[in-house]
Amino acid sequence: MTDAFDLIVIGAGMAGTAAANKCASRGWKVAIVDELPYGGTCALRGCDPKKILRRGAEIIDSARLMAGKGIDTDGMTINWADLMEHKRGFTGPVPENMESGLIRNGVVTLHGTARFETEHRLDVDGVGYEAKHFLVATGAQPRPLDLPGCEHLIDSTDFLELEDLPRRVLFVGGGFVSFEFAHIAARAGARAVIIDRGVRPLKAFDPDLVELLVRRSAEAGIEVRSQTTITAIEPASSGYRVTLETAGDPAEVDTDLVVHGAGRIPQLSGLALDAANVAHGTAGVAVAGHLQSATNPAVYAAGDSADTPGKPLTPVAVFEGKVAASNMLGGTTTVPDYTGVPTVVFTIPELARVGLLEEEATAAGLDVDVRYRDTSGWYSNYRVGETTAASKVLVDTANDTILGAHLLGPGYGELVNFFSLAIKLGLTTRQLTSMPAAYPTVGSDLGSML
Repeated sequence: MTDAFDLIVIGAGMAGTAAANKCASRGWKVAIVDELPYGGTCALRGCDPKKILRRGAEIIDSARLMAGKGIDTDGMTINWADLMEHKRGFTGPVPENMESGLIRNGVVTLHGTARFETEHRLDVDGVGYEAKHFLVATGAQPRPLDLPGCEHLIDSTDFLELEDLPRRVLFVGGGFVSFEFAHIAARAGARAVIIDRGVRPLKAFDPDLVELLVRRSAEAGIEVRSQTTITAIEPASSGYRVTLETAGDPAEVDTDLVVHGAGRIPQLSGLALDAANVAHGTAGVAVAGHLQSATNPAVYAAGDSADTPGKPLTPVAVFEGKVAASNMLGGTTTVPDYTGVPTVVFTIPELARVGLLEEEATAAGLDVDVRYRDTSGWYSNYRVGETTAASKVLVDTANDTILGAHLLGPGYGELVNFFSLAIKLGLTTRQLTSMPAAYPTVGSDLGSML
């Protein structure tokens, strides 16, 4: 049996569904396939469910910050089972709702494992499908780790389905997953340890603010061990024994759970891309700037599957999916604009970034005015009892525009969007400070940060 389509999308996450809906709305015959429930990582196994769990941690932390300031925290705890059920109240309906929406838009929805047979032919669990175009949008998977006992690790998907939270949790790697989950686990009563091989964790963020976050993490009961390597993970009488090495000195940590937070790679291994003459590597499908395969013009890629300058973020995946769709529809070569894309680590408080790091701006030879502010004593933070907060804004002295903004503080994951808009539109600091803001709000702090 052979069905001919204008487009087959592989992967029903945010990039894939955006492209499928766009092309179907223009009259194309479109199919989409996934071996997992529709919705992708963000909606089902990442951003959204994680932040629902974080809400419980926020409540606990907010109450503790106000202890002695009018709030009695005696007996306040997280009921992990109830919080997890609350999370499932959101994730449960997603696959059906996502698929129903695609069907209403005229997209043929397929379920199964997709593998290329030729440059224009795909096999889905033994059934062949042909198409003029394909979009690879299969997302990412945890990076394989080469260490004794790695089979004992669970990944972020497993963590988000834990029925019970163990008393001791160790996180491998100093990135987003480890920090965000550690902040949740610590507020839920667990002893959280983060093991990072590097000199400092969260390397993509401003080092001064990361240092503040590490101190704040310690106050919350999270131990961060930098420049430390895991040499083995072994079952113990109670949980696991993790053998470590720091500067040549061995150590051991007993824990109930070991969580993989050491990065992700494109999930491409099962697609048989070589059969379709699709060049790919560890960073994803090799694509031109307009997201078309470098070796097979029938194939495009978007999101975590594509080797592009874009960060592995949901908004990037969405607009890459839409740009790829537009290029396929019109035969155009539009390149996605990655200017001003913000990113946030949803710790408590959150750490946000948009634009250049200070070291990047300096290396580019730009004349930078670094405007650092300790905002911990400002009204918006005093009001909620937060004692760790800061901002660093990089301004180009040549034209008064924002080169980068780095923020650590409660509500700053929202505030960074103002800086994102400023970078996207080339607004000057004079224009930003002329904006009247509702007061008292976190947004009204913008002018003072400049």
